Amino acid sequence: QVQLIESGGGLVQAGDSLRLSCAASGRTFSSFAVGWFRQAPGKEREFVAASSWNRQTFYADSVKDRFTISRDNAENTVYLQMNSLKPEDTAGYYCAAALLAGVEWGKAPEVRAYDYWGQGTQVTVSS
Repeated sequence: QVQLIESGGGLVQAGDSLRLSCAASGRTFSSFAVGWFRQAPGKEREFVAASSWNRQTFYADSVKDRFTISRDNAENTVYLQMNSLKPEDTAGYYCAAALLAGVEWGKAPEVRAYDYWGQGTQVTVSS
């Protein structure tokens, strides 16, 4: 089992930055791929970014060049640095973990690929 707890959300203005954290406990975290997803009211959960166990990264086009995912395996924590925030980034942000290695890494953007989920942290960007 892996338990995930997100933090760092809040209310900011357009153009501001936030850093989300995903703290993990349980099984060996360094072996897991970790993804960030977001869900706005009335919309489906969508992929934001992912980090493989060996620090490969993958981003949604909508956040590329603005968001950066990183991980500190010693601290069992994955971060999502969000810069130049836009009102359309407003959503609940969720981290998720799964053992995705080799060709399985190609499934990183898929919600169904992940076995463990946190409860989310809200990000609201005002215009």
